[in-house]
Amino acid sequence: MKKQVFFLISIILTFAFFLVGCGGTDQDNNNAGNEENNDTEQTGSLFDEIKEKGVLTVGTEGTYAPYTFHNEEDKLTGYDVEVIREVAKRMDLEVEFMETQWDSMFAGLNSKRFDLIANQVGINEDRLANYEFSEPYTYSSAVLVVPKDNRDIASFEDLKGRKAAQSLTSNYGAIAQENGAEIVGVEGLAQSIELIKQGRAEATVNDKLAVLDYIKSQGDESIKIAAESDDVSEMAFTFNKGNEDLVKAINEQLAAMKEDGTLAKISQEWFGEDVSTK
Repeated sequence: MKKQVFFLISIILTFAFFLVGCGGTDQDNNNAGNEENNDTEQTGSLFDEIKEKGVLTVGTEGTYAPYTFHNEEDKLTGYDVEVIREVAKRMDLEVEFMETQWDSMFAGLNSKRFDLIANQVGINEDRLANYEFSEPYTYSSAVLVVPKDNRDIASFEDLKGRKAAQSLTSNYGAIAQENGAEIVGVEGLAQSIELIKQGRAEATVNDKLAVLDYIKSQGDESIKIAAESDDVSEMAFTFNKGNEDLVKAINEQLAAMKEDGTLAKISQEWFGEDVSTK
């Protein structure tokens, strides 16, 4: 009889311990789930972080007139700079510019050093696969620049076997390569033209508006535009993937600026014509 009672008590105690153990496991699981939910709730979007800080961080060259450069007072200005400043102003945000060489620009965006790029980034298929873009705020075309007395290079096809001074990762460098040019790496348009004048390069492909601005501002008559592409390029602000809400908010401001004439006004100030429409 005593053995039976002792056996029954053992079974009851074992069952009780089992229940306590199971209850502890469920509680830990519930707590873990709550912690995961809290982490999810605390992780906001980039746009939420920007609004909370009140600062939009922008990657730009600062050496690419007339889009992004330093004026005589060493103030950062240019078409792209003033457009994004106006966008940020309408969003009640300050702008912090992070000046970066073009060839490091996308690496900076990838590492989230800045929220977007404002630097006449052309929209193409390769970039669309990896980045988000705003609505275009500039339309332009590529031009071929050569020494004024050069008569051998009169078309893009004539670049075959010729030395072209180009930024290695730009759309214009790609055009030169596609036409068989030997690429000489540079950091910007001014250096490209300097190499042409020194005879270290024979041509460069670049943005029409930038070339016209350079010729006008420098009074440089040693170069000329030999050819112009029929294809129109679209330039836009560039973002990392997954920031659709930020892109949407900026597109809303660009649309408002087009509608009220502000974007056309900024464009006229820099180019004498509206480059924000086709």
